[in-house]
Amino acid sequence: MLVDRLYDRANAQRWHVSKERFAKALETSAERAFAGRDWKPRDLERYLNGLHLEDFGLACACAAGDEGAWDHFVLEQRPHLYRAADALDASGGARDLADSLYGELFGLKERGGERQSLFRYFHGRSSLTTWMRTILSQRYIDRWRETRRVEALPDEESSKPLVAAQESHDPDRHRQLTLILDALQLAIANLVARDRLRLACYYAQQMTLAETARLLSEHEATSSRHLARTRRLIRRDIEQQLRVDKQMTEAEIAQCFASATEDPGPLDLREMLKPADLRKESAVDRSI
Repeated sequence: MLVDRLYDRANAQRWHVSKERFAKALETSAERAFAGRDWKPRDLERYLNGLHLEDFGLACACAAGDEGAWDHFVLEQRPHLYRAADALDASGGARDLADSLYGELFGLKERGGERQSLFRYFHGRSSLTTWMRTILSQRYIDRWRETRRVEALPDEESSKPLVAAQESHDPDRHRQLTLILDALQLAIANLVARDRLRLACYYAQQMTLAETARLLSEHEATSSRHLARTRRLIRRDIEQQLRVDKQMTEAEIAQCFASATEDPGPLDLREMLKPADLRKESAVDRSI
């Protein structure tokens, strides 16, 4: 049977992928490839035989949450992903995008009992390495488009005039920023110490994912999953505070996040991520 042969070639049993799950993933891939087209059985067989089957089997296992498959994926693909990031930005500025992909790939959300992993969109027509590079490039382009409106200051000798930034005339903007930053500080304070330390290492101290994992004596993939989970917890906590404590509507909450995204103001993550006793000491020092 064709599925049995493909299953063996993919070495899917190594990653504990059931034959049913593998067959369903093949069906999804074929449906995507032949959408709106006439095809014959030999066309389907030729297509399936041409897939990158070992990568396909590994992706199926990662989407299902197999720890061994995930660790293997991170170990094998991380060097390729970092090289692709450095090719996009030689200063290392794209590596944070590379690291952020792990949370989406692992799949922290569930819908209908199924993990919503980015691997669901890998159909095996290219290698995992090529697919990851494509996603990273698109993320980089998206970020560049978002920041394109921000221009660098002219040189000191330049006669080019400075363009004054437009001030927001929204009377609620200051209140929205105050509410969301206060909620953020409380959400961070509600985290367990280890999650707060991980955030401080990665975001406040600008340590790499590998350095953060080494400091916490955990696997790099584990650090990535925990960082993604913590970000979701913080977002959920902030929304809950605004919804329950401040009696805000969903539209008002969305506007608060939009205001913070546009310009968070004087946000000091280093201060927020300090233990409570150290924050108190800093406040005393400033008052002396």
